[in-house]
Amino acid sequence: MRKFLIVTADDFGLHEAVNEAVELAARAGTLTAASLMVAAPAAADAVRRARNLPQLHVGLHLTLADGRAQLPPRDIPRLVDGHGRFGDRLMVDGWRYFALPRVRRELEAEIRAQFAAFARTGLALDHVNAHKHLHLHPTVLAKLIEIGGEFGAPAVRLPAEPLWFAKGVSSGALLGAAGLSPWLALARRRLDGAGIAHNDQIFGIARSGSMDESVLLEILARLPAGATEMYLHPATRSGEAIAPSMRGYRHADELAALLSPRVKEAIETRGVGRGGFRDLAAARGRRAA
Repeated sequence: MRKFLIVTADDFGLHEAVNEAVELAARAGTLTAASLMVAAPAAADAVRRARNLPQLHVGLHLTLADGRAQLPPRDIPRLVDGHGRFGDRLMVDGWRYFALPRVRRELEAEIRAQFAAFARTGLALDHVNAHKHLHLHPTVLAKLIEIGGEFGAPAVRLPAEPLWFAKGVSSGALLGAAGLSPWLALARRRLDGAGIAHNDQIFGIARSGSMDESVLLEILARLPAGATEMYLHPATRSGEAIAPSMRGYRHADELAALLSPRVKEAIETRGVGRGGFRDLAAARGRRAA
């Protein structure tokens, strides 16, 4: 496949400053997709803006950690606290998904509720991914594929980041990227087996929260063949103003990168195909209805 680029904003709906940034970047023409947190505080504002942005491809940012659940706490007491928020103990929760049937039943119910909430927005479902890339967990991925099929999900993000990109950050980032290889291989096989489209590679994990202009220009200069997703966390404010867990995130710098004339020129001069995951699914003959 020739080069195809998807530029995505995650955490759409988390804060009005995020939603404002998504709208600005989409109208500027650089941002092609956004991933919606359906239960987040500013989700309704995000949906309102998305309805006025026909060029923006919106998907579901499935939230099962560090965020708010769609179902009330009484329905999923093993997943959330009394305020309906998930924790951030990914290793512990991952083990519980494997080992505890009651937890798996609550997990399935919450995943279904988030898909249903997205369907109620009336927006076309472009893709699915998960906050913290939790869809790499085999149990979550299996439920995502099963339930996503019921809701017509055409594509899923594959968080496969080239090692050269992680290596440029730190040895820890490189080891982390290498450690994902077995889970990525499993996810790729399952998605291909289910006829669900996915990107070939991604950029954004190793530099999450710091995808500034220089980083985007470096990626574009070395853009590989196939389908690439670059994902960012833009907002008109930065760090803890968006969420307590994002203290070091440079949201405003990421928005500036998306609005950069140099970045826009770098994309346009390379003549790459651009769009959303639904376009990718259609091009590859995968489920796009």
